[in-house]
Amino acid sequence: MHAVLAINAFIPGCYTPLLIFLPLRFSAPAILIWCKLAVYLVGVICGIRVNLSGNLNKVPTPCVIVCNHQCFFETMYLQVLLHPLSTVLKKSLLRIPFFGWGLAILRPIAIDRSAPLQSLKQIKENGVKRLQQGRNILIFPEGTRKPVGQLGHYMRSAADIAKHANVPIVAIAHDSGKYWRNGKYNKRPGTIHMVISEPITVDNRDTKEIMISIQHWTQQQLNSME
Repeated sequence: MHAVLAINAFIPGCYTPLLIFLPLRFSAPAILIWCKLAVYLVGVICGIRVNLSGNLNKVPTPCVIVCNHQCFFETMYLQVLLHPLSTVLKKSLLRIPFFGWGLAILRPIAIDRSAPLQSLKQIKENGVKRLQQGRNILIFPEGTRKPVGQLGHYMRSAADIAKHANVPIVAIAHDSGKYWRNGKYNKRPGTIHMVISEPITVDNRDTKEIMISIQHWTQQQLNSME
């Protein structure tokens, strides 16, 4: 499967240099072809499907998307599901030939994890800017991938951005790691459960309180998936 995805990434990577000269409304759909085809191939080859719960039509644009992180699949899947979307990710990913070049077209917020204070400032400044441009922001508040059954601490960046830009938050919970096992070559066939929350208004609520409530909601959803 990894070889198939690599070959699939090679195709948009070849024409990415041409896309940088085009407006985003033309270049982004061309890159999303890879994501759509990759999700399709995961279903056909690995037998991994997604059962989506919640009202996708209620997800406002722009908003801040807060999602637990278990593997690469949700990054790829949500890029298609919630476009236009800018994802907070590691800067090193953009240096991967072909794949990284295409990823850069989608206007991610690329951070250097070795400089945490600078990264937090960058996430807030660029996140607000992307939201003002009409794009959704995807943040994995745990900061890194977690094994199935574990949920890391939810950092406050997402709530800070949402309050500053005056946009709602939408939480997502899923169990993709059961089937797309992080660090494992073989994938397990099965159905990923993914739940989308109702829009969460930030108003005058404390950012810590907001993220604690979202983390509790996510944990409840994960418990129900076991």
